Amino acid sequence: MGYMASKKSLEINPDHSIMKTLCERVDKDQDDKTVKDLVVLLFETALLTSGFSLEEPQSHANRIFRMIKLGLDITEDDEEEDQTAAGSSEVKAEKIEGAEEDASRMEEVD
Repeated sequence: MGYMASKKSLEINPDHSIMKTLCERVDKDQDDKTVKDLVVLLFETALLTSGFSLEEPQSHANRIFRMIKLGLDITEDDEEEDQTAAGSSEVKAEKIEGAEEDASRMEEVD
């Protein structure tokens, strides 16, 4: 049945505004990490919309988070401040009376 499988292809429209802008940015700086992330993100998004799965979904998610931070002008310094503030304001959860009994009753119902 391998002979009937269709060959996978990726079509790129060179006249699309995204492709034109990416080409311009690559011409300016071939080592631009943002452009590399955008190109890989574009490819992985094409895979997902075509029904394929990603080999490294966590890398895809990290790439998206970097693009969101870039769009929101969040710097690494801002991120470190957020982590420090979150660590200092942790509140211990109080034990709720009767919670263990309620949990065991739920198990009995099942």
